[in-house]
Amino acid sequence: MSLVLPSELVVDRFLPTVRAMLARRLSERGMTQNEIATELSVTQAAISKYIAGEAGGEERFRTDPDTVATVDRLAEGIHTGEMDGYDALAELLALIQRLEDRGPICELHEAEMPELQGLGCDLCVRGLDTDVRAEREVLTDVRSAARTLAAIPGMAEYVPNVGTNVGMALPDASDETDVAAIPGRIYSMSGRVEVPANPEFGASSHVATAVLAANTVDPETRGAINVATDDRLLEAASELGYDPLEFDASYEERADRLEVRFDDAGTVPRVAYHRGAFGIEPITFVFGATATDAAARLQELVEIASS
Repeated sequence: MSLVLPSELVVDRFLPTVRAMLARRLSERGMTQNEIATELSVTQAAISKYIAGEAGGEERFRTDPDTVATVDRLAEGIHTGEMDGYDALAELLALIQRLEDRGPICELHEAEMPELQGLGCDLCVRGLDTDVRAEREVLTDVRSAARTLAAIPGMAEYVPNVGTNVGMALPDASDETDVAAIPGRIYSMSGRVEVPANPEFGASSHVATAVLAANTVDPETRGAINVATDDRLLEAASELGYDPLEFDASYEERADRLEVRFDDAGTVPRVAYHRGAFGIEPITFVFGATATDAAARLQELVEIASS
């Protein structure tokens, strides 16, 4: 893991670039290198390098329209004396905040920390928002559960033709967009289990329906995995005392019907299944408090079924 703070990028990449841009513009307005050095709080030697173009800098800032416009305002304000240090600081801080909000600083941060790519990170803008933290925890849990599935010996044998998926709901989930799952589903290929992508919210209506129904009856149940219905798995579940619950295979109003079945049973079962119907493949759901909990339970079932 590479840990890079956005503030490091501001100091190491943004500030030198902006100083170089300002130095050139102030020089173009007739200010001496010593005068510019005093205004920018750097040495005259540094100003000489800035003006000569020898100090490097970050191209994405030099070509950013917002940065260019801000530097032009700063240069004019400093040159005419209409802008003091406080005003210049306010302008720069406002610019940095804008550039951190999906702008060049954010882009640079993702380049330096690839772990952030595709996560929609907005820590610089929102801080440690509790909702964002909950989303990150769910995505991390589903990702870990998917890796577990891919590593289970013999798991490919229980992947249905429609594919397997693993999902987990946010606390107080209300619809499918509050359930994270693997886009495109998990599938088997040449005896291996392949996970095609990282989890996303709203990626699976099939697993989400089961998760939401279970979560409505038992808020502590937030994870589920679908696999092919197989008598060996059902026997393993019975052996572990899970008492598999059968439900109707129809997709029509499945969430409501699942809730009724769970209510009638008095609890959300660890394993629920159907035997299929015309055009509907037999499917079994394994539930857990989290996605990783469901994955661990499924791994135990597969191990017993395969023994």
